[in-house]
Amino acid sequence: MKIELNENKIFFNNGKSVQEIHPFWLRERVDGDDFLDKGTQQRLFDPSQMDGEIIIKKAQIKNGILEVDFNDGVNSKLDISKLETEFSNKDTVIKSIPKKKWDSTLKNIKSFEYKEGFFESKEMYDLLVSFYEYGFVIIKNVPTKDNFIVKFANSIGSVRRTNFGEHFNVKSKSNPNDLAYTTLHLSPHTDNPYRNPVPCIQLLHCIENEVSGGYSTLVDGYTVTEKLKKEDPDAYKILTEVKVRFKFTDKNVMLEDWSELIHLDDEKNFKQVRFSPRLDYVPMLEKNKLDQYYKARKKLSDLYNSEKNRIEFKLTPKDLMMMDNYRVLHGRTKFDPKEGKRFLQGCYIDFDSTEGKLRHLKRKFKLWRFEIL
Repeated sequence: MKIELNENKIFFNNGKSVQEIHPFWLRERVDGDDFLDKGTQQRLFDPSQMDGEIIIKKAQIKNGILEVDFNDGVNSKLDISKLETEFSNKDTVIKSIPKKKWDSTLKNIKSFEYKEGFFESKEMYDLLVSFYEYGFVIIKNVPTKDNFIVKFANSIGSVRRTNFGEHFNVKSKSNPNDLAYTTLHLSPHTDNPYRNPVPCIQLLHCIENEVSGGYSTLVDGYTVTEKLKKEDPDAYKILTEVKVRFKFTDKNVMLEDWSELIHLDDEKNFKQVRFSPRLDYVPMLEKNKLDQYYKARKKLSDLYNSEKNRIEFKLTPKDLMMMDNYRVLHGRTKFDPKEGKRFLQGCYIDFDSTEGKLRHLKRKFKLWRFEIL
């Protein structure tokens, strides 16, 4: 993308078309002490009360700065790298990171090392990029004392509290209110599909793991659903259309929400999967449509449970795994509690946490890209 000047008119060129930038659009983005509060970066003026007849009297570009004189007497020096982020009507930070498909052939899973100053480091930026590429990351050497997982989560954004608490302890116990708190095998699933909204990101921190089983399993819902779309478009279609009811019941709460198993965005692209067969209830439909739906769900389930689509590994103490709960399904192999302890702690955060942190670090390390003419 390029910015160009022509007789006091300013244009941006995206390589496909050239469009004039409206003078008022630039005027409402003026900065400086008279126009923006230093601390909050919020405007000190109300652009909705301004006269719409704004004209550019003079403009020049020098060293990445666009200097503009407006007809209302305001002179502004605008950082083009900041303007770049607004030249698209779509997100240019998160959506510019391409999703990388993966299956059981994924080897040498990249991990990151926790250290002092980690949350404000370039490594943290690289971690978040990797998270959006693969849907999960693993961080090594994360302290295990004093519920450190909460501090870790709050250093990225804010913990999403649920009826399980600010954080939860994953270990077998009597009379569990969730199968996660048993020693049983857990098939691939997403967490909390019965919530509105569903928690976006799950963190799991290994505190103790002395058993030979209890391996963590992950499946990329994005890869699987794209495969289903290619192999069986009719099955894919019905799973993107029919909403099922997800339900959770405890002695103090009943949670319900309706959703498709494969949820698409407004442009019919992948957005989210919800899959937890022990918690879903298919609505009453015509018999023929239910026949189609059940066959489609079985095919999707077979893909999720196939060894070809699953990676499996053992978390060791101080390992912390962060997963995209809208994309990645997780599970666990069974284990024998007689062999020793297996204790993990978990919590949730939402996408605004990781997105906000990524944008901040991209700004901090000056990782914006722009070309000036």
